[in-house]
Amino acid sequence: MKPIFPLLLVALGGGPAAWAQQPVCAGRVFDAATKEPLIGATVRTPDGATGAVTDASGQFSLPIASPALVVSAVGYQPQTVTAGSSAPLRVALLPAVQDLQPVVVTASREAQLRTDAPVAISKLASSVIQDTKPTLLAELVNKVPGVVMLNYGNEQHAMSIRQPMGTAAYFLYLEDGIPLRPMGVFNHNALLETNPLAISSIEVVKGPASSLYGPEAVGGALNVLTKRPTSVPTASVGVQGDQYGYRRVQAAGGGMISAKLGAYASGYVARQRNSWLASSDYDKAALNARVEYAPGPRLRLTAAGAVNDYDSQTSSAVDSAAYYRREYSSTSDFTYRQAYALRARLTAEQQWTQRQSTSLTGYFRDNALGQNPSYGIRWNPTASATNDPTKARGEVNVSRFRSYGLLAQHSVRWQWLDSRLLAGTSLDYSPTRYEAHQLDLAARLRPGGRSVEQYAVVAERPDLPLADYATDLVSSAVYAQLDVHPLRRLQLTLGGRFDRLSFDYRNRLDQSRGTKAYQQATPKIGLTYDLGRGRGLYANYSRGFAPPGLTAIFRKRPGTGVTTGGVSVPADFYYNLTPARFRNREVGGWAALLSGKVYVDVALYQLDGRNELLSIRQPDGSTDYQSAGKTLHRGVEYGLTWKPTAELLFRVGGTNAVHRFEQFVLSTNANDAVQNVNGRDMPQAPRWVANAELTYKPTWLPGLRAAVEYQRIGPWYQDQVQRVRYDDRTLFGARGVSLLNARAGYSWRETAEVFVNVLNVTDELYANAATRGNARPDRTTYTPGAPRTVSLGVQYNFVGKK
Repeated sequence: MKPIFPLLLVALGGGPAAWAQQPVCAGRVFDAATKEPLIGATVRTPDGATGAVTDASGQFSLPIASPALVVSAVGYQPQTVTAGSSAPLRVALLPAVQDLQPVVVTASREAQLRTDAPVAISKLASSVIQDTKPTLLAELVNKVPGVVMLNYGNEQHAMSIRQPMGTAAYFLYLEDGIPLRPMGVFNHNALLETNPLAISSIEVVKGPASSLYGPEAVGGALNVLTKRPTSVPTASVGVQGDQYGYRRVQAAGGGMISAKLGAYASGYVARQRNSWLASSDYDKAALNARVEYAPGPRLRLTAAGAVNDYDSQTSSAVDSAAYYRREYSSTSDFTYRQAYALRARLTAEQQWTQRQSTSLTGYFRDNALGQNPSYGIRWNPTASATNDPTKARGEVNVSRFRSYGLLAQHSVRWQWLDSRLLAGTSLDYSPTRYEAHQLDLAARLRPGGRSVEQYAVVAERPDLPLADYATDLVSSAVYAQLDVHPLRRLQLTLGGRFDRLSFDYRNRLDQSRGTKAYQQATPKIGLTYDLGRGRGLYANYSRGFAPPGLTAIFRKRPGTGVTTGGVSVPADFYYNLTPARFRNREVGGWAALLSGKVYVDVALYQLDGRNELLSIRQPDGSTDYQSAGKTLHRGVEYGLTWKPTAELLFRVGGTNAVHRFEQFVLSTNANDAVQNVNGRDMPQAPRWVANAELTYKPTWLPGLRAAVEYQRIGPWYQDQVQRVRYDDRTLFGARGVSLLNARAGYSWRETAEVFVNVLNVTDELYANAATRGNARPDRTTYTPGAPRTVSLGVQYNFVGKK
């Protein structure tokens, strides 16, 4: 008996030590394309008896009972690896391209499955971005069903998401969930203040997302997600250019400095000289940097910053004589746009338990935009005693703001009905300053005197201000969303948000001071039903609203601010503009078919607008703000992805929609032939938009890719009164816009990469915009699309083994 007692002590005392000495497998799981760590990936033995989940750095550790491990993650192809070596494993998972249904999205400001989001949402994954090699973001965004991003040259753009093209800014641009600009500051061109090289993925939520993201997210919200520190050391350097003088040098790199600390930075310098379009030279420098630190297994700190410096000439639209002769001249060689944008944020994410988490973000913006816009030129061709057609007016304006913001969010899950509650609050303080003054111009007319061949600056007129105001913008919000499962396959989503935008203002034009405030509650209710086997249905009802922009409020109405009998009459400003309000009803569904080789999704929606603020073009080329009483936006969006073989991938997406004035008094003048446009299509509202692409990646030559893409935009009315349509014939004889793009590239073992993109392969003549005023004598102006453009690029990549 005596020897047994010491043996028991050894066994009991040595048990933990013996356990600690068992083989331990550790490693990292990351995206094969971006090398970013995958959070929440599952690593397990084939029998499922032992497993682990990767942390915020993509790392895992577990005692192995088998040399084989199965690694899987939502939206990626599972992989079986061998854990026979003592060296840490490096597992690169490939995206499951043909199976888009389970992709993780952030439609609720928190990662969730696509099946749990009762909205129409599309995600442009990192693999799509890598294969596209875009010069402009429009080359990516136009792949999203139901979305059109118009290229106005030099990264300038307009957007259409459940709205006509380029007529309003009822959508929201975000970077990592933070709006690029504060509410009330015009965001029409905000995406030129981003860095395409820093983008990991893009998510587009279509339809009102005001219940979570806030006002202005009416047509939709576009969220740019930036790259995280890579799980292994990476670096890349490359050059890119085309035959029209565009040149870009880019570099990126990062990795894990330690097990807890990682960093990543990317940037580029671009310039364009002597392009196909006159007066379109530009320079841009962009840099993004991100540092992540995990002091513990449940806490992650992220510091991120971005700076973009942009300076561009802005070519004017052209008349029909120049457009159809392909004379891409500019009537104004003096117009420009200069933008400087600095953004910084610090985010803390705490995972209290498996069911509770909190995030807190503080952010700062510093933005300056100065321009002499070509669209601001006003010219009246009618000669009279009070008008000289050889004279015109332009403007110079400068907008500045700084923002100090805070965003807090908490999420909790319960076993009761498998429910989740997400709640948050935000506060944004943004002092702004805006100045605009007149520019006197001389107009050199073409023979006949009906159009302008060239404008010239006569004098700057700071003594004739058009706008001069300062505001202290304060926007605050509280929001919440509850997801419950009354049935195992049925999810009910209830959401709501309350926003308030207020500002003290000082308008120097009429020497007025005051305070304005807009506030609104925006509810949302949604249902998703999982039919199983990769199929599901959803429905939602939501509301959205958008307060008028500051530049609309503080602009003088045409014909006011005059002097009568020596007495100055104060300008009539838009102080009483009413916020636009929208109501959205939507149903849709998705299905994976033929063993996951085919994936389809469909959404049917009706968006009813009230007091939608529109820019109505005037006979002198200027615009005047008017609120349409009622508008209707109704359509169907659809997408199909088909992977018939391991080498081929086909996708097509599109929308058929109607954008119509239901009640809009265009004029109260009894002498005008058209008093209202009730029941008529809105201008720049094509009935059909589509984008299709076929990609070939041969297995017999890994690293090679080739793709052909087709872009289609149907005809549209150019004016509110439907007198003139843009319906020119392009590729295949299709009216409107019909284009073919081709892309090819080859990568040697992820080290050296070359690519060529050919846009508008058949060199079609087409317009990105064609608009005109409502009067019969008005002339159409065209924003021409680029002719055939060949882009070439070379890039060297380094991937470490640490």
